Amino acid sequence: MRTIVCEPTTMSTAEVMDPPADVSCLQSFGTGDSIASLDEVAVESTVNESSGEDSACEREEESITKSEVTPPASEQSTHTQSDEAVRPDSLPLPGVGETLWTSRGSGEVKLRMAESGPAAEPPVTINQMFTSAVERFGDKTALGWKEGEQWKTLNYREYYQTCRTAAKSFLKLGLERYHGVGILGFNSAEWFIADIAAILAGGFAVGIYTTNSPEACQYVAENCQANILVVENHKQLQKILQVQDQLPHLKAIIQYKDALKEKRPNLYTWAEFLEMGRDEPDTRLDDIIASQKPNQCCTLIYTSGTTGQPKGVMLSHDNLTWTAFATGRHVRLTEATVSQEVVVSYLPLSHIAAQMIDIWLTMKVGGATYFAQPDALKGSLAVTLREVRPTAFMGVPRVWEKMQEKMKSIGAKSSTVRRKVASWAKDVGLQTNLTKMELNGTMARKPLNYRLAKKLVFRKVRKALGLDRCTKCYTGAAPITKDTLEFFLSLDIPVYELYGMSESTGPHTISLPEAFRLTSCGKVIGGCQTKIVSPDEDGNGEICFWGRHVFMGYLNMPEKTEEALDSEGWLHSGDLGKQDKQDFLFITGRIKELIITAGGENIPPVPIEDAVKEAVPLISNAMLIGDKRKFLSMLLTVKCQMNAETGAPEDELTPEAVELCRKLGSNATKVSDIAGGRDRVIYAAIQEGINRVNEKATSNAQRIQKWTVLEEDFSIPGGELGPTMKLKRPVVTKMYKEQIENFYKEVVTPSTPDNPLPSK
Repeated sequence: MRTIVCEPTTMSTAEVMDPPADVSCLQSFGTGDSIASLDEVAVESTVNESSGEDSACEREEESITKSEVTPPASEQSTHTQSDEAVRPDSLPLPGVGETLWTSRGSGEVKLRMAESGPAAEPPVTINQMFTSAVERFGDKTALGWKEGEQWKTLNYREYYQTCRTAAKSFLKLGLERYHGVGILGFNSAEWFIADIAAILAGGFAVGIYTTNSPEACQYVAENCQANILVVENHKQLQKILQVQDQLPHLKAIIQYKDALKEKRPNLYTWAEFLEMGRDEPDTRLDDIIASQKPNQCCTLIYTSGTTGQPKGVMLSHDNLTWTAFATGRHVRLTEATVSQEVVVSYLPLSHIAAQMIDIWLTMKVGGATYFAQPDALKGSLAVTLREVRPTAFMGVPRVWEKMQEKMKSIGAKSSTVRRKVASWAKDVGLQTNLTKMELNGTMARKPLNYRLAKKLVFRKVRKALGLDRCTKCYTGAAPITKDTLEFFLSLDIPVYELYGMSESTGPHTISLPEAFRLTSCGKVIGGCQTKIVSPDEDGNGEICFWGRHVFMGYLNMPEKTEEALDSEGWLHSGDLGKQDKQDFLFITGRIKELIITAGGENIPPVPIEDAVKEAVPLISNAMLIGDKRKFLSMLLTVKCQMNAETGAPEDELTPEAVELCRKLGSNATKVSDIAGGRDRVIYAAIQEGINRVNEKATSNAQRIQKWTVLEEDFSIPGGELGPTMKLKRPVVTKMYKEQIENFYKEVVTPSTPDNPLPSK
């Protein structure tokens, strides 16, 4: 390990980006008036601009047409690009009797190999990919993190050796084959090392959300039969200690940040943990590594379904290594022997998207991953980006939206002249990039006004954001608005959409500079296939995936696995979409009810809705709102009389509802007495019930921030309910569009469940 004072280049704008006083979740992305204020940067002198700082993006533009047909030769390591792929002796494929899926942790699957092309690449294990990276990039920086004001780093050789040491420590602590190592903490070198070490030692790497409640942690840890839990600090440790007696497989806990506040049996610091494996012989570990096959499980990603408990998505060695190969090839990542890719790790590592980008893709090409601070999404990410200057950056929609909001607010305070210059530059940028998009990324020569706008504005915006070296900006995990995409396109920052799911090891389709359409999530990765099942007259149907990125199955859930994978092995996404004539994929809706917030949090609505109805017996129906939104809100109806003949809801409350009102101190007898905030006593009682539900939420993102009582109940004749009384969510969303939009009109997002009661 070595200390480097300033390995990532510190940007000159850093000193004017002070942290904001308000650090609520996903606070202003930029932190001070210099965050790419278009008006501020537009009239600055450009005399001292370094041509080297801009060359990366310009070289990318120039090289697109040259490389769009032939993948770079540098990708021909570990996974060759020969159509005559030779399969390794370690895995006889395809084997007799093998199936495409399993729900057993110790199971093996048949890989979706092809005769030629990317899907014919020889399968390799995590260890094989890692040792190949060490051979090629041993002295290159692998990981970087900040201690105080200094950046510290590990190179690939040190990184691998530390993972091996940690793997031997896990074995000494009693990690059994096909048992979990749960990791609960913010992104760090220790997180990566624990993850990879668990795999090398023959266990399962299992990320656990830092926002999980103790009960949610207990479920995941028990479901994967975790022998060891790695926690970040005392706060996360306390969650585990609360449920430790319900974890019969647990043998040890390791805390990797801060000093231990108390000594307990089988509780270790990170230093103590590593020391225990340092002098252990390599034989046992080497034997386990040698026995591993690419078609065996090595990682579990826990994802929520529409109802019920989270499901453990089983990902094989091949899922991870092949997806890293195919994705890197698709987006043309550069190997470190030519030019090192640099990324910033800040998104939750319990998501496959963050793991694929930060750990596996970067390892595949010898890139460097630098860790953001734990308060990244509260303001500090902007500072990290300017110091690290990544070459590729992935942001969930809320990150891009926050950047947009901050830049707009600063621009509004600028002088008239500066606003006019900024407006002109944005118009030029948008039109030029839309034209470039229609020409599939190729333009013989950029217009003069574009080149002037780039010199005056675009370069400075990128520099202030820390994206001046970034040739690949991505968004995923949730839908993003066209407005946000056009905003960044007008600043000459195309944001490319990714689409996939945990069950596809992350990406399935990706937009590229030469294959980019606004609101499309791009084209399928080479070696994978997309199928639209049962399309309607507009071509909309369920999106299904095929490829070596498709998961093994859900751990110990054969029925759920069979629901996700059809008899031919196609993965059913639950999303509605269509492909145009050029094979661009567009997502048009959701079959499943899972809500994905603007921050990328996956939230099953039914359990929350049921909890509200249980907490407030007066409630008849509840519908959670939050897809693509900044926070959760809810539409509520109260119990009322139904017309015996038509089945339509009436204004009169049911007798039990009237009785409940009396007990609460209200004289209400009709729905109209309550709806719209008319009865403050009832509204206070509902808020108390929702507060109780919020207290049990597994994360802050799953708290209900706003709600309202509608003027009438849902019904079959009203169209809100189907024949089986199932809630028709799209219909309700359309019917009550005005009420829903009112939830999100305020500029300030509620940050606590204790909001003021809705106004009358």
